Amino acid sequence: IDDITGHAKIVDGSGNAKLRVSFFWPFYGDYWVLALDPDYRQVLVGAPSRQYAWVLSRTPQMDEAALQALLDRAEALGFDKTAFRRTPQTQPLD
Repeated sequence: IDDITGHAKIVDGSGNAKLRVSFFWPFYGDYWVLALDPDYRQVLVGAPSRQYAWVLSRTPQMDEAALQALLDRAEALGFDKTAFRRTPQTQPLD
């Protein structure tokens, strides 16, 4: 299992939807919450440059319809839907 720890700062006035995140201080990147399901299970996060985006889930497997809805949202916002790659998941995550 690979993991990484980052430090995030909320951008003032963004309603907690825009973050400045650092994985390697002193370098920060923009991470904007672009779509979030009501139960906070899955989220679409992207950079304003539209060069990077991720679909993140609290569980190793996502409902395919939910995933496709987030990818469609990414495409509607100008991201390349075909550039997303799935990360193989295993259970249990120890």
